[in-house]
Amino acid sequence: QVQLVESGGGLVQPGGSLRLSCAASGSIFSIYVMGWYRQAPGKQRELVARIASGNITNYADSVKGRFTISRDNAKNTVYLQMNSLKPEDTAIYYCNAARPGLPGNYWGQGTQVTVSS
Repeated sequence: QVQLVESGGGLVQPGGSLRLSCAASGSIFSIYVMGWYRQAPGKQRELVARIASGNITNYADSVKGRFTISRDNAKNTVYLQMNSLKPEDTAIYYCNAARPGLPGNYWGQGTQVTVSS
């Protein structure tokens, strides 16, 4: 199994930047597909960005060009660089790990991102 701990959330002004980190432990990190999800008030949890072991990425349309997901397998960490933040980016952001071909997902505890002036 994998244990995930997110960090880096906080309060930022519109147009600002923030970098989230997700530290993983407990298994072989490099084989997992890692993702960032978010849940805004009154909305369902949605995929923000995902990165596979081959560094293939995909993003929600709402964050393309603004957010960048990356991973450092040596540090067992996945990052989400968020630029040009908008109030609608306000949400709890969750780190996710999954094994292709296997059921189940692992989730972090979440980190709050608030974009407000």
